Amino acid sequence: MKQKPKTRPLKQTLKPAAPKYILLAISGLMWFGVGIFLNTYVYSWLSPDFQVKHFILIGSGIALSLIIHRFGFSRVANKNLKRIDLMPSRPCIFSFMSWKSYVLVIIMIGFGISLRLSPIPKNYLSIIYTGIGLALMLSSIQYFKIAFILFFRKENNSTH
Repeated sequence: MKQKPKTRPLKQTLKPAAPKYILLAISGLMWFGVGIFLNTYVYSWLSPDFQVKHFILIGSGIALSLIIHRFGFSRVANKNLKRIDLMPSRPCIFSFMSWKSYVLVIIMIGFGISLRLSPIPKNYLSIIYTGIGLALMLSSIQYFKIAFILFFRKENNSTH
């Protein structure tokens, strides 16, 4: 008697799967891209009439970014790296973020728009935007580092 070939469930067939290093690269690119995006606002706010006092604002933003990176985003990135590490070898490409993170991103976008529309002077907002933007960019390095390690480990294993 001839056996039927095993068919994959529709859910599995339609799932856009990718290697873990791709998820990590997407995460890193997203964090880095948002960091650049936030810092372009800072540039547009401070560059038209750049003054010496803006060095203090930028310096404060850099100091804030180191604190945010160390005690905030670095920890979030590590939790995300561990979460991705525990996934099967080819998880869904959209799982580069947890579902809670998707909701948090939407809330943060709304908060950012509210800040930009608020009466808070852009000089002061530049400190917050520099802090968050640079912290995101610094934390993205963690994703890129692990993505490169996984990519080259895969490349070396596939040549043997």
